[in-house]
Amino acid sequence: MDESGKRRILMPGVIDEAERAEPPGEPETGLVPVRDPGDVADPGTADRQGPEFDEIGGAAQAAPPGVAHSSAVMAIGTVFARLTGFLRTAVIGAALGAALLGDAYQAAEMIPYTVYELLLGGLLASVFVPFLMKRRMRDADGGAATEQRLLGVVLLALAVLTAVAVLGADGLVSLYAGGYTGRQREVAVLLTRLLLIQIFFIGVSGLASTLLNVRQRFGAPMWAPVVNNLLTMGAGLLFLWVAGRGQTTGTVTDGQLTLLGLGSALGTAAQSGVLAWLLRSAGFRWRPRLDLRGSGLGEAARAATWMLLYIVVAQLGVLVTANVATRAGERAAAAAGGPAAGGGLAVYKFALVVFQLPYAIIAVSVITALLPRMSAHVAEGRRDLVRADFSRGLRVAAVLLVPLWLGMLVFAIPGSITFFAHGSLTPDGARRIGVVLMVFAVMVLPFTVHQLLMRVFYALGDTRTPGLIAVPAGLAQAATAFALLAFVPARQVVIGLPAAYGLFYLVGATGAALVLRRRLGGLDGRRILRALARMHLAALPALALAVAVVWAAGLLPGDRLPALLALAGGGLGGGVLYLVTARLVNVPELGYFTAMAAARFRRRQA
Repeated sequence: MDESGKRRILMPGVIDEAERAEPPGEPETGLVPVRDPGDVADPGTADRQGPEFDEIGGAAQAAPPGVAHSSAVMAIGTVFARLTGFLRTAVIGAALGAALLGDAYQAAEMIPYTVYELLLGGLLASVFVPFLMKRRMRDADGGAATEQRLLGVVLLALAVLTAVAVLGADGLVSLYAGGYTGRQREVAVLLTRLLLIQIFFIGVSGLASTLLNVRQRFGAPMWAPVVNNLLTMGAGLLFLWVAGRGQTTGTVTDGQLTLLGLGSALGTAAQSGVLAWLLRSAGFRWRPRLDLRGSGLGEAARAATWMLLYIVVAQLGVLVTANVATRAGERAAAAAGGPAAGGGLAVYKFALVVFQLPYAIIAVSVITALLPRMSAHVAEGRRDLVRADFSRGLRVAAVLLVPLWLGMLVFAIPGSITFFAHGSLTPDGARRIGVVLMVFAVMVLPFTVHQLLMRVFYALGDTRTPGLIAVPAGLAQAATAFALLAFVPARQVVIGLPAAYGLFYLVGATGAALVLRRRLGGLDGRRILRALARMHLAALPALALAVAVVWAAGLLPGDRLPALLALAGGGLGGGVLYLVTARLVNVPELGYFTAMAAARFRRRQA
């Protein structure tokens, strides 16, 4: 398939179709960027809590339009990384369950990623991709010396950070899971110490991805997490085979935990090895250098102060969530009288992985298509085109996300039973995941709106405003989470945590919209609201059908088979009905997809 063919079947082609169908009005000039947008790359969502791959990173701004973002390899790699990540989560759930043992593993897995992101990952994602791109173009040696220095310093820093973190595992568990005591704490500390080894390999993967992005090799970083996911799934299945079902913190042995922890760490090491090998095949050869004078690395890091504020606030939200969820799970287990109860952090994390799937597969494609366009329009001073980009991107993403969030709301419980109720995770535990996922579902659109608004700021070269907006948003999230812990029964706290998570994005999106509305002369709000209303109207018949199918399936005996039938029948029937109804009520955004597909079909027939 040629490059133009690839474009037509992916999100950039849909954006092109929408742009042709919505001709611009009178030009509005005078838009001035705060700073060169090329100085700071896209940090992604900035609130990663585990190995779920962040597809945006620096790639969205590093790639020239029409090269990386129209690549079918990149898009398919993203889908496979997310789907295998979901399967990885299901396997870990089957191995450990959703009670205190599962909570301990989730806390231990979260810690290395958040420590890395706070101390190094944010810099790599938001600063060094554009910095290395510029050095590659301007330096006589193509930026080779700068890359050697960066790699030498980062590898040394990673080795020191990993060693210190492993030694300080006990303190880190106190920070992220301060309510753990007794055997629960021993399990968490052991798993954390094993998984902290990953920090070095997480860093190598991040740095290798950065250097591959600079060389415009975007497919490999999208596919490499699949290796990690598959190996971790293997470790989970091996644990389940060796230890058996229904293990708790009181019955599991240190040897069994070591098997699982080292297996998970091996997955991360393999991912970094694949990326390092691909970097070498791209022509990179490392020669250790630690002479930083004149390298410009310090200046690049200082340029990202406001971006790092945003990342720090988001990671503090992760810390608060972890503490509230683990303490609630511990209290629920104490009230129930055994470690088989609980179900705080594990339930939350399982639901979070499912919640992020629609955004990762759909909205990320829109973002990577829009960022180069918006940056180019900012350079031209065209506020009207930037405004149109945001409106068009949100509506194109929403035409798929609206039926998905409504479907998630209806199918959360049968879907969770279908995919999670296996091994050590009971149908009752899967139902709890489903209930939490129902609350998360309401946050799909606010989360996406916030992410798109942040990309407008990055296209403007403004990192200060997102950093400042994050502060009140983070305070709102933290206050809500702590209020849940103080006033809600322990077993119900985890159900409210998605609302606290979503509040960060609601407050952030509100503040961002107010600022950008003034800066861009509006955000095309009326068209967006009309489109969203029309999409939800088109989804109502499908929603009614899905509810009826789920209700009817619930009358059948058993758990897994009725859940599977509800998911398959209601999902397929509802999807077809949404397509028909959307056409009848004239949802033009869906027509952009069908028009592009029809044009491609005609070209094949010609």
